[in-house]
Amino acid sequence: MTNRLTGRNSLRGKVPGNHHLDDNLLEGMRKRKKSRGFTLVEMMVAITVILILTGMALPIYSHTMARKKEENLRRNLETLNQMIYQYTQDRQKPPQALGDLVTAKYLTEIPEDITGSVDTWVPEESDGTIMTLDQKDTGGMIGVHSGSDKVGSDGKAYSTW
Repeated sequence: MTNRLTGRNSLRGKVPGNHHLDDNLLEGMRKRKKSRGFTLVEMMVAITVILILTGMALPIYSHTMARKKEENLRRNLETLNQMIYQYTQDRQKPPQALGDLVTAKYLTEIPEDITGSVDTWVPEESDGTIMTLDQKDTGGMIGVHSGSDKVGSDGKAYSTW
């Protein structure tokens, strides 16, 4: 039966002689409707906690990623400089460019600088330096440095590593 004032079905009076049962039934229905979702305050608290945790984790993640890039740069510098030295030892002359290391199969490819490019390496040109007693030619490169102008976590510019 529809209540004329509210337009809702009313269960009052349907169970003869037990109005207390009707009140409990209606109260139970009201409670179920209220407990179906989260309140706005609960959602705001949950979002705030998530944002605080994210705010704490982001700097840690960023610092870790910067460290990984620096470790990769150190490895790449070490590899390139070792291969330049090895090339010079084997051929009695230093390479003219990094591409010579790939052509001679000392490297499969030129590794990336910390800038993310393979074109930013700065060669350290030989100024008559002899790296081996059998060396015939002193022209060419004797090492490389990063072409980045940024400063590492140790306070030194990447180009000085």
